[in-house]
Amino acid sequence: MIQSISILILFTYSCSANFIGGSPQPSCKLNWNIGKDCESAGQTIVDQIDKWKGDDCGKGEKCLYTLDSYDGKILRAKHQTPNDDYVDDLTMVFNDNGDDCAINANSISESWYAAHDHGTNYCTLRNLITGSGLDKTKGFKEETNESDCPQYSSANC
Repeated sequence: MIQSISILILFTYSCSANFIGGSPQPSCKLNWNIGKDCESAGQTIVDQIDKWKGDDCGKGEKCLYTLDSYDGKILRAKHQTPNDDYVDDLTMVFNDNGDDCAINANSISESWYAAHDHGTNYCTLRNLITGSGLDKTKGFKEETNESDCPQYSSANC
């Protein structure tokens, strides 16, 4: 009986999340324009992930990043939060745009039960850009909104 109720609750939650508009996991989608070619920008982010692969976080959550793959066009990585051990999956797609690079970035929590992340997925992405210095490139621009990246405007990275 308890198993049947548990299955019904999970099914209802899953259906309601899809009906409301998507994945129940916290996530963030954003776009960056970087004043560098994509090859350099991608390698800069890979290098930053490598610098922050350990568990010495210092101030903030600038640690526990791992690179899954990078083929020069698509980067896949993970970030584990140091306090709660939540894992976020990161994907970045690099598109050359003249002398600049347009990056479509996404971070999504692996935890289906986490309803709100208080901007954690945004900070997971933003910390890589600021840590690597790519936010200082000429023409840097970030585009997102509360619908694509909930709580980004109040995030304290």
